[in-house]
Amino acid sequence: GFEIARRTLRGVVSNGMLCSGAELGLGDDHAGLLVLDDVEGAEPGRAIQEVLGRRSDVVLDVTVEGNRPDAWCVEGIARDLAARFDVAFQPVTASPPDASGPPASDAVSVTIDDTDLCGRFTATVVEGVVVGSSPDWLQRRLELAGMRPLNNVVDASNYVMLELGQPTHPYDLDRVGGHGFLVRRARTGERLVLLDGTELELAVDSGAIGDTGEDLVICDATDVAIGLAGVMGGASTEIAPSTSTVVLEAAWFEPMAVARSAKRHRLRTEASVRFERGCDPWLADRAAGRFVELLALSCPDLRVAKGRVDVRGDLPVPPEIVVDATALARILGVELGLDEVARLLGAIGFTVVEEVDALRVTAPSGRPDIREAPFGVADVAEEVARLHGYAALPSRTPSWPEPGGLAAIVRVRRAIREALVGIGALEAWTATIVSESDAALLDDDAERVRVTNPVAANEPVLRSSLLPGMLGALRHNVERRQGDIAVFEVGVVFTHPAHATTPRLERGTGGDLLKVPSEDERIGLLLSRPGDDATTALAAWRAIATAMRLASVALSTSWSTSVPLGFHGSRCAAIVDEATGAVVGAVGEVDPDVVSRAVPGLAEGRRVGWLDLSLSTLADTDAVRRLSDVAHLPSRFPSSDVDLALVVPDDVSVADVRRTLRDAAGELCESVACFDAYRGTGVPEGARSLAMRVRLCASDRTLSDAELAAVRAAMIDAAGSRLGARLR
Repeated sequence: GFEIARRTLRGVVSNGMLCSGAELGLGDDHAGLLVLDDVEGAEPGRAIQEVLGRRSDVVLDVTVEGNRPDAWCVEGIARDLAARFDVAFQPVTASPPDASGPPASDAVSVTIDDTDLCGRFTATVVEGVVVGSSPDWLQRRLELAGMRPLNNVVDASNYVMLELGQPTHPYDLDRVGGHGFLVRRARTGERLVLLDGTELELAVDSGAIGDTGEDLVICDATDVAIGLAGVMGGASTEIAPSTSTVVLEAAWFEPMAVARSAKRHRLRTEASVRFERGCDPWLADRAAGRFVELLALSCPDLRVAKGRVDVRGDLPVPPEIVVDATALARILGVELGLDEVARLLGAIGFTVVEEVDALRVTAPSGRPDIREAPFGVADVAEEVARLHGYAALPSRTPSWPEPGGLAAIVRVRRAIREALVGIGALEAWTATIVSESDAALLDDDAERVRVTNPVAANEPVLRSSLLPGMLGALRHNVERRQGDIAVFEVGVVFTHPAHATTPRLERGTGGDLLKVPSEDERIGLLLSRPGDDATTALAAWRAIATAMRLASVALSTSWSTSVPLGFHGSRCAAIVDEATGAVVGAVGEVDPDVVSRAVPGLAEGRRVGWLDLSLSTLADTDAVRRLSDVAHLPSRFPSSDVDLALVVPDDVSVADVRRTLRDAAGELCESVACFDAYRGTGVPEGARSLAMRVRLCASDRTLSDAELAAVRAAMIDAAGSRLGARLR
């Protein structure tokens, strides 16, 4: 919108403005002026767009899902659209110059050592190359596709990849040692400098789950690595202004081998995203021919070697699937004629043979997402539904009578949230991926689950507890003089396989069972108000237990292994279901040393209550029993209380005493409560006196003194024999 005209700048008359190509948005050249004198047709009065061939164009920004490797190119998208709109599809045809040079096998050799990772490697040789600029139209199309034109050789290779979906790589043959290629697994510690100047250390295990640590490299005939297969070529053989002989690689690599290398080295290239999804192993010939055709536009003296070197290893075989008409109708919900199904599938490259009430379908070689039968039947049905049109399929109301509902874990999550909000706590959110210092807050020597490519380099660890994040939230509030808080969080924690009691096993891509991190959704409550300590955390737990109608949970200081990390060693207890033995979580206080390190600004001596629960365990009704939903009328007969002062060893918990007395009282027991604990005169060291009140009641009578005495004696005997208790 700026008009170029005569202006006076700093007292000097200027008749116009001189710009570089970069300033005009016509390229990356900002070193000098854009000179148009030598451009054909450049004359005053003509539109610069016409002179430079920069006419308006339409760019389609297409998002392709990972399961459609055939659509990662212009031809694949065109094929799909032609089938969808029922119009003729014209594939890209290549008309390269006639091969007039000596046989390609005389100029270059190819050897594949690891045929399981490289299924095909072709080499096409062209001579008489003059490295320069590509035609303007080709450069323009690359720019519109988001790629920077470099030179006619590299541009032709990139153009073929975008057009056909086959990544190729051109080498300067004179810089390839021994004029040959060797494809093999990299040796541990082997190094390679890539085209972008990055130096890689190859075949080093990253420690990531499922990573084999393998890299596939392309070497020259002297066994020197010159490229990371499927990802990026090496700097030693790149195309230079002096290049005159080019050898073009068009290959097929095992997808997961490329994916692992790209992820391990954090190199995501246009080539790697195609190879790791699965290229068509039979596309190499057409891609090489199209490359030569495009390169010949800027190299009129180009000579093509006869034939090409084509070495093959293990290649995937497209699946053959028998699709039954009845099964297809059941999946789609509508009956389509087999002729119509064959037409739709044939339009996108499937080979279809009609049989009696069935079709024998062979997937295209460029569709590795189509699986073998029986799963492949659903894949074929999906293609038919997509091309026929989902909108054209009839809508049906589900026939089952049961309405939908919340999953058990969702109901439990909501109930606990409501209970905690009811006692005045606020819900917080803290990061799942934490720093090394936060992870080391609880246990500096523990194995940790690390992310190999974290979003933030200083936060690579998946948390093993909610506590560090909650203490971080407390620190944030304390720094703002708002430390009197009660907050809770619902989140997932991760346990390294080395620390898991029963490691979680998942089947890897190679079929082997791998030990992977265990996940557990937990709820943590942090209490940092004046007066908060283990007792307030325990009161919060009782509110949760009441809200969830838990039947037999109790506290226990008999840890199965050791006190959970972060808890105060002597002011915490495990929460256990007495009937099943399932450990629900733990309640108590945070270790003062952990608090002082995590929240240095907190008032000295301030206790911090902490409640940590396993949500997945609480949601399991087989592990944690609930009270019956059946209501019982209270007895119309009076109840009687029996008080017992029992001296028990310190290692005997109140829960153990309560359970023993309840079992001894039998069906007459209505409740058992501890109302006092005493240490002092009359009680030996290492023991304490617990005052227990047992309420007894019968549903059909008033209990007699004799019955009460008998029950009392039974409870005293049981406490003595089971717990070593004596009546005080």
